[in-house]
Amino acid sequence: MKPFLLLATRDHDEAAAAEYASVLRHTGLDRDDLVHVRVESEPLPDFDVDDYSGILLGGSSFNISDEEKSPLQLRVEADLARLIDRIVDADVPFLGMCYGVGTVTTHLGGRVDKTYSEPVGATSVALTPDGVGDPLLAGVPERFEAFVGHKEACNGTPPGVTLLATGQACPVQMYRVGDNVYVTQFHPELDADDLAARMRIYSHAGYFRPDELEDLIAMAKASGVDGHQHLVLRNFVEAYAR
Repeated sequence: MKPFLLLATRDHDEAAAAEYASVLRHTGLDRDDLVHVRVESEPLPDFDVDDYSGILLGGSSFNISDEEKSPLQLRVEADLARLIDRIVDADVPFLGMCYGVGTVTTHLGGRVDKTYSEPVGATSVALTPDGVGDPLLAGVPERFEAFVGHKEACNGTPPGVTLLATGQACPVQMYRVGDNVYVTQFHPELDADDLAARMRIYSHAGYFRPDELEDLIAMAKASGVDGHQHLVLRNFVEAYAR
């Protein structure tokens, strides 16, 4: 089998390692089958997308809608933009989680801003009729809970996409471009323990007040997030392994 590729942009070693571990666990892949490339650590090399069964993009501390951006953020965005152009144009199997919404929406000419940001925690997600029949959502109930935490989101559905899942606080939770390019606003890789670890790492990153940390962890563990969100990752691998 050709390996899958996980692209990371987290500039924190512990967070990057934890994200890789959670994607491994919930895809069911072995380390040999999931290549991990940290785009923030060095320029993204040119590679043949056909060398991989599929490509995943993890979350990020960067925001597409940031008014001020560091040279590192600008370089990462430029590297990813060039790759997303190739992925969307060729309809390459792709799953972008959280940060992927901003990168793909920007490619499509949609608007990304802070209108529909969501605080860290659980949110209710509802499948659209198209989502109910989509193979990446096989086994996922029409309503489920998943973890979120984002400062920006799509402001309206970008042109030319199929909306697969929506939410009350953030209307665009998942969409598909073409047949094989997917993005989620929610985090399919996170369970309550994963979220607690990530919150501890980013407790001073502006997602919440540091003194809220323990209460947020308790709420996450008491939430209705029951693991159905992980099926998106498992289904992606089963659909595209080759």
